[in-house]
Amino acid sequence: MSSATETAFAKINLALHVRRRDPDGYHAIETLFAFAEDGDRLRLIDRPGLTISGPFAAGLEDSDNLVLKAARAFMALTGQGDGLGFALEKNLPVASGIGGGSADAAAALRLLCGRFGKNPADPAIQALAAGLGADVPACLLSQPVRGAGRGDRLTPVSDLPAGMPLLLVNPNQPLATGAVFAGWDGLDRGALGEGDPLALARGGRNDLEAPAVALMPPIAVILGRLREQAGALLVRMSGSGATCFALFDAAKSRDTAAQTIGERHPEWWQMSSRLR
Repeated sequence: MSSATETAFAKINLALHVRRRDPDGYHAIETLFAFAEDGDRLRLIDRPGLTISGPFAAGLEDSDNLVLKAARAFMALTGQGDGLGFALEKNLPVASGIGGGSADAAAALRLLCGRFGKNPADPAIQALAAGLGADVPACLLSQPVRGAGRGDRLTPVSDLPAGMPLLLVNPNQPLATGAVFAGWDGLDRGALGEGDPLALARGGRNDLEAPAVALMPPIAVILGRLREQAGALLVRMSGSGATCFALFDAAKSRDTAAQTIGERHPEWWQMSSRLR
């Protein structure tokens, strides 16, 4: 049994501007991706299939999981990977706007690339990732990047401070991405802009917050609780929700916020981490 493991790092959309809906039904977006230091854990094993454990394993289908889709696509591309499988520790909520499935698929590709000496930055591997989902190419890199198009046209971002204290909060309810995008009002509120990434994020927005809140009102409550916390530098919903996040000025501020919110809302899921 292989000991190779990867973290499927939680994806954070520091800003997400929806610009238009294209004729093919997809939406053109501009987003600033960042990643937490923590997430799901994926292990490569020397037997076929996928086993799933962890606090959010219930209800996941192993037969149609993106991890196995990634493995099949890798084998179709390279001819390698037959006989291998994966053990997934599912620590992130499902359908929560932090790229859980996409991050898992990306971690599978990194593991397979490592086993067979492939470079994840190879254009063929990147194209394979894009075919699995719009967020998978960014998750494959798991470094700060700007995303355009469907979110899969990527530009590296520098000067985003690694190690910034981060708190993720989810109401412990799944939220379907398609339903949130369907609720977008169609108004183009402007481009993301250029410059310092943290300043851009703080001056930006998530155009999916309003339709997500309409579908799941507790998101607004979470955002309000996070904004009340001392030391919170940026509070926003990630992706299509329902997970919200706050970046803090110090780990002590984050930890105090986590304790305060946890005592008031023990039914919510939380994860304390830092930006990669």
